[in-house]
This record gives sequence, structure tokens and C-alpha cells, in this order.
Amino acid sequence: MREFLWDLDGTLLDTYPAMVQAFQQAVAELGGTITAEATYRLMRQQSVGYAEKTIAAQNSWDWQALRAGYQRWEPQLQQAPAAFAGAKAVLAKVVAVGGHNYLMTHRDESAQTYLVQAGLDHYFTDAVTADQPFPRKPDPAALNYLLDKHHVDRQQAVMVGDRNLDIEAGHNAGIAGYLFDIDQLIEVTSSPEVQVTDLNDLLTLVG
Repeated sequence: MREFLWDLDGTLLDTYPAMVQAFQQAVAELGGTITAEATYRLMRQQSVGYAEKTIAAQNSWDWQALRAGYQRWEPQLQQAPAAFAGAKAVLAKVVAVGGHNYLMTHRDESAQTYLVQAGLDHYFTDAVTADQPFPRKPDPAALNYLLDKHHVDRQQAVMVGDRNLDIEAGHNAGIAGYLFDIDQLIEVTSSPEVQVTDLNDLLTLVG
């Protein structure tokens, strides 16, 4: 494989600690409590949106109020998230073999800032962020946009992500899916072609 489409949060960058803190702050503002572990599990196994709607329903809150609190806190707490071990090495090898890296994230333009801070931005050919009007994964529209725009051979392309919806988005776009499940929290339902707990394990698959 030499054409890599990457998720950002929890795949390239460890943004979850600040995301969890922001969610806990938003819950506290509405008069509730939730543990960091419970928050992390909801986010990792499903999504932030799922966590918002689930916890709001349990407490009879307006989930949009919880989302507003989360979206207010998260940028304040998210300061220069670190890249996961192996991220830079895999991105660099993709470029070295003549391939390309593309970003497909539901995060806004802050994604680009965080990639710059982590020293990873120059490995990317293109990106789709939340600022572009594509439906959310597992809808393949954003991936299809990148694949078609850059005339990517889908036989050489893979979506790398940390959740089932990333793999499903890849499959829906007709490409492979590699699941990065660092702490093996995911109940895997998406049939990824490859599953790893360390991004370095992807190095042998680049070429």
C-alpha cells in the first residue's frame, strides 16, 4: 500500500486526554459527573457525538447543551497533542516510496495546527476537515472526494483509523481499512484488513 488516508484524533495524535477532560467539564457544568474511563470508552468505541447523546439522555439533558459545553472547553484544553509512536515513521515511509498521505478528519482547521506542532504537516498532500461540507464517516463522500481528486488507485489505498466507523468509511469507498486499536478497547465489527496496537507495525505494509 502506498496511498494512505488518515484519521487524526486517536490515530495520528493522542488528542483523547483533553477531549475526555473537556467532556467531563461540560458534564459538570450541567450538574452531572462521569469518570474519565467511562468517557474515554464511549468516545473510543463509538464517537463524541454518541457520548453526548447517551449521557444527555441518561440525565434528561438537551444533548446540544452538552455539545456546546464540550466545544467550548475542548479547544482550550487541547494544547499541542503528541503524535503516537510510529506515526512520523509511517508517514515518512509512505512519502519515501512515492506514495501520498491524506487527512480525513471531523476536526476543524485546528487539525492543521496540531499537525504543524507535531511536525507532521509536510507529509500530507491534501486534507478534508470539518470545515468542508461532507457527511460524517462512515459515509464515504469525503474519502471519495480525495481519491477522485488525486486519481488514486484504490487497490493501493487504505483508510487508517482508530474506530469501526473509519474502517467502514474506507470499505464504503472501496478501499482497505487498517484499525489502530492501541488499548484493544474496540469491539471490532468492521472487518479491518489489518489490526495493530502500534503504528510501527504498519511499516512493513508500506510499499
